Parts: sequence; structure tokens; C-alpha cells
Amino acid sequence: MKIDAAQPLVAVLGGGAAGFFGAIACAEANPALQVVLLEKTGKFLGKVRISGGGRCNVTHACDTAAQLVAHYPRGSKQLKAAFQQFGVADTIAWFASRGVQLKTEADGRMFPSTDSSETIAQALEEAARRAGVRLLPNVGVDEVQATSTGGFTLQLSGAGTARHGRTLHATRLLIATGGNPKSANYDWLRALGHTVAEPVPSLFTFNVPNSPLSELMGVSVPQARVVLAGEKLQYEGPLLVTHWGVSGPAVLKLSAWGARRLNELGYVGTALVNWIPTFTEETLRAWLQQFRQENGKKTVAANPQFGLPQRLWRSLTEQAGVAPDTRWSDLPAKTQNRLLELLLRYPLAVRGKTTYKDEFVTCGGISLEEVDLKTMGSRRVPGLHFAGEVLDIDGITGGFNFQAAWTTGYLAGQALAAAPTARL
Repeated sequence: MKIDAAQPLVAVLGGGAAGFFGAIACAEANPALQVVLLEKTGKFLGKVRISGGGRCNVTHACDTAAQLVAHYPRGSKQLKAAFQQFGVADTIAWFASRGVQLKTEADGRMFPSTDSSETIAQALEEAARRAGVRLLPNVGVDEVQATSTGGFTLQLSGAGTARHGRTLHATRLLIATGGNPKSANYDWLRALGHTVAEPVPSLFTFNVPNSPLSELMGVSVPQARVVLAGEKLQYEGPLLVTHWGVSGPAVLKLSAWGARRLNELGYVGTALVNWIPTFTEETLRAWLQQFRQENGKKTVAANPQFGLPQRLWRSLTEQAGVAPDTRWSDLPAKTQNRLLELLLRYPLAVRGKTTYKDEFVTCGGISLEEVDLKTMGSRRVPGLHFAGEVLDIDGITGGFNFQAAWTTGYLAGQALAAAPTARL
């Protein structure tokens, strides 16, 4: 398909989940439009292909928009109406209509039944092809200028410009370039008149150097509560001990909710881990008193309790000062108190973070106050729309960021298809 300069053209910037969904929605809703999708790299849908360990966590099983918005640290209130227009059920139906069945796991995450992210990527690429979307790899955008006639002039760069030229004129524009950790990389959007919430990392693990837990790499607990000492930040979920600190959903989700505050703290603080969050100090003391009466002859260290992994239990008892051959009936009160403290409030000296670059999520982006969330249209620049992580929207781990991409992309695409298309 060649670009016809005389015909209305919708340009979509960004070949990720939101960009593809927006381009497909626009092209399917209005086949008379030329829809061109530009990707600065040579690889489309890169994040889709590597997400979820190569399985692609497409969305999360939430029955209502109210349930869904509870999982977005940024954008929750504003997204409710958008999710009512295109929510989880719509995502499931969209992929099913294209031959992709999704399955729900015990924790609510939804994956393709093939357990392969390639299934999702191929479905999107095939849908784009069928809809007539033109894909331009290796074409970046250095500058966007709004024209006096209501369209846009794009100054292009990259190897792909050898075939397509360095200037592209578009009647409508969808920006779905994703999040970026560097504030300066949003300057071209600021130049269009938009405000950008400063980007900071979200969804990261905690570095805990010189921790006794470092010897327990690979140990996981199905349910733990992590609290940031001195702050109103806590989250409960699976926790994984790594060689650099702690990870798992409990830590990742806490980092999302506390992204801005943790950035202010320089990623330094004390995280307190409750390994047995179903217990309070009062109920744990009562349990221990009865357990000691009934199991006094058992050695403490050799008999893990509360379903905790043996390696973790041994480490906790050692740190509490419990000798290897100490029986419950002989456990001194002070030692028991130290063990209780470690079970309920295990201190971790957080000194930095680790992010997975390929799955990087940022908190920040285009201010939602400047966007009509029903159409994802700019309130500042007519004909300009946004979708995905370029907006100041981010969800916790579990398929929520992809759902935001599908929703915002779809609504933007529908609006672009229905908008007036005066030629430049």
C-alpha cells in the first residue's frame, strides 16, 4: 500500500500494544482512511513478546470497571468511564473473534491458552494487515508540528525514511510511544503544549545488600505483607527472595503504589516483612502458648511452622538466637519474643532498586487533566490523541497495564475513525 498524499491519513506513533490496538480500531471502523503505524525500532510489539516470561499476561479477570480501576495507582478514577466502554470482557471477546482464546489462572491473571506471547503478537499483526494498516519499521519522529489547517507535519528519522521520506503529513495523530524514564524524552510533547507528569520508575524490586536472607535465594512465600516503615505504604502477596534482595508481587505492587514517594526517598528505607500476615501479635502469642504446651518436646529449628519453607524457618530461628537443639518447652521468653518479632516485622534495609529494562513501567506522562478520557483526545490540540503508557496511567503487575493499553488504544482509534478528516 502506497501513501496517497491526497487522501486523509491517520498516523499512529508507536508499534506496541496501544499503538496496534488504536491503528486496528481506526482502520476497521473507517476503511476509507489511510492508517500508518510508525515504529522507531525494527521490531513491532517487542514488549508484548517478552512480557510475562514470554506468555503475555493479556488482562486480569475483573467483572466490573469498579473492580478494575482499583488496580491503577495512577489513573484509577479517570479510567472508570473508559473501562465501561471497553473493559476486560471486551478484550476477551476481541481476541476470541480473532481465534485467540484466553485462560484465567488462580490469581486472576489471563493468558493465551497457548501460553505463548507470540500468539497475541501474531493476532495483532494479522488484524492490522487485514484492516489495511501500513506498518513502517525503523521510522522515528523527531518533531511534530500542528498545522494551521488542523493537521500535523511529522519530521521523520531512521533507516526507514530512505523509502518513505523525511516528512509525513497527517490529518489526525495518535501518540502511543510508551513510557520513558527520562523527562527530556517528553520535550517534543511539551512543545505541543501538553503538561507532562515527571516520569519515575514503577514496578521494581528492592535491593537489600548484606542481608542474611541473601543466602536464601529462590525461597518464596505464597503470602507475605510488606510495609514501608514510617509510611502509609503496604501490600500483601507472594514474596520471592533473590540474590540482590526481595521481589515478587508483594514488592512489585508496593513499588507501584509508592513509586513517587520511593523516588523522593532515593529508594532508601526500611521494609518490614510479615511472613504470616494472617496473624496479629496477639493471636500469634496465643497460638504459640498453646503450641508449646502441646508440642514441647519438638525442637524449634527442625520443625517449620505456618507453612514457611524450611530454609527460611531455620534462618529466622538462627537470627532469633535459637540453638539448633532447643525444644519448644525450653525456649526462653526473650528468644521467643525475638522470633515473634522476626515473623511479624522482619526488617530489610532497602538500598536501591532493580528494574527489568525490557518490561520497564513508568509512573508519569501526559497529564490526564488535558485529555478527554472518553476519546483519548487532547484538550489542547485538535486532532491529537494519546494511548497507553505515554499517558500518566500505570497499573500494578497482573495484566493491568496491557488492559489500559487495549482500552485507551481502542477508544482513541474509534474516535479517530469518526472524526472529521479534512485534507491538508
